[in-house]
Amino acid sequence: MTNATYNSDSIVINEVQLILAEKRTSLAVMRTGIAMLALPLSVLSVLIATSKYYNVLHVLHFLVPLGALNLILIVFGSYMIVRAVIRIHKYDRLIHQIKLKHSVIGEFIE
Repeated sequence: MTNATYNSDSIVINEVQLILAEKRTSLAVMRTGIAMLALPLSVLSVLIATSKYYNVLHVLHFLVPLGALNLILIVFGSYMIVRAVIRIHKYDRLIHQIKLKHSVIGEFIE
């Protein structure tokens, strides 16, 4: 193996490692988005479970801001999940292109 081939293979491996690092970051963003969706669901579950202990009209001044906050969390969490999924697919396409372009290294990349 010549030095130029070794350098080329090394660069390709580094590119794949960089793409995989970006993919891990997108997976972490997706995990955060899922957690942001779980929080409003758990808050609403507690409110429903304890609803017999309060009158909605008496605590409406608490429920309206809580509902707005839950809506914001749901929208932002959904945005984070969709954005992460789009980026993950982009990174998968990039890795697939590298596999096709460099067939020697492609057999080691799944």
